[in-house]
Amino acid sequence: MIEDLKDNRGVALILTISIIGLIVILTLQFNNSMRTELYAAMHLHNGIGLKYIARSGFNCAIAALHEDDSAVDSFNDTWASLKEYSSYSSAFFENGAFEVDVIDLAGKISINQLVDREGNYNTQQKDLLLRLLTSTEINIEMDEAVDILDAVKDWIDEDNEVTRFGAEDSFYQGLDTPYYCRNSHLESLDELLLIKGITRELFYGTEENPGISSYLTIYGDGRVNINTADPLVLKSLSVDMDMEMIEEIMAYREDDKNDLTNTSWYKTALGTNEDIVELELITTKSSYFEIISIAVKDSISRENRGVVMRDGKSIAHLSWETL
Repeated sequence: MIEDLKDNRGVALILTISIIGLIVILTLQFNNSMRTELYAAMHLHNGIGLKYIARSGFNCAIAALHEDDSAVDSFNDTWASLKEYSSYSSAFFENGAFEVDVIDLAGKISINQLVDREGNYNTQQKDLLLRLLTSTEINIEMDEAVDILDAVKDWIDEDNEVTRFGAEDSFYQGLDTPYYCRNSHLESLDELLLIKGITRELFYGTEENPGISSYLTIYGDGRVNINTADPLVLKSLSVDMDMEMIEEIMAYREDDKNDLTNTSWYKTALGTNEDIVELELITTKSSYFEIISIAVKDSISRENRGVVMRDGKSIAHLSWETL
């Protein structure tokens, strides 16, 4: 009897210890689960807040473009200074702010204008792109640059005939991961990475050379806004354009006292009457803009990107991306 009692007490002790251990484990798991759900709720709350802060920044850019004089666009306009003034946005949000940058896409080269409606090269655009690719900054040999543009032309034109050293379905279908040639305008700039000859290094750039993606767009009619174009784009406008000329042009357009309404201002800046740049290649106003709005709250950020088309006071959204 005494031995049975001792055995029962031993079993009870073991059972008690097991139950306590189980309770401890369940408590720890519950605490971990509650902590995880709490963090998730906080992130969700912050995520929702960041969404609307970023959206506010985007709408701020829309308002600036709406109120802007669409007859001429330059870095002297309000939309071009939004990034500088974004720091004041913290006054409107609790522990949050946005940073907005508006990029004039007419200051870039429109790759989709390489091919005309008949499927032939647009000679002016081809020469413009060749000057960009063979510039000392991008540093592509002429033969390679021509081959790349042949491939881009084949990607855009509607036929399935190979242009010299270009590529059509016969090439792309033979790749390890086959796909079809679009035979239409590019729908996004990074689609260039699918085209024969365009490497990631060429597209994004390296430590030594910038990438072509910084100077290209899929939007626009092919005319470059000389009021907002990057120095390398300005250089690509003419074989006669050198760095000294570009510096004079940039200095002239930075002075808000100078009239940038007419494209001929660049000749005034250079002190010449000579048409160094073909008039069909340049403009002083823009229709397409990329808006980048980054919301920051505590240590979390959220970025929204979108492209809009402005026609007078009317603004249409063409693309939207959240990163």
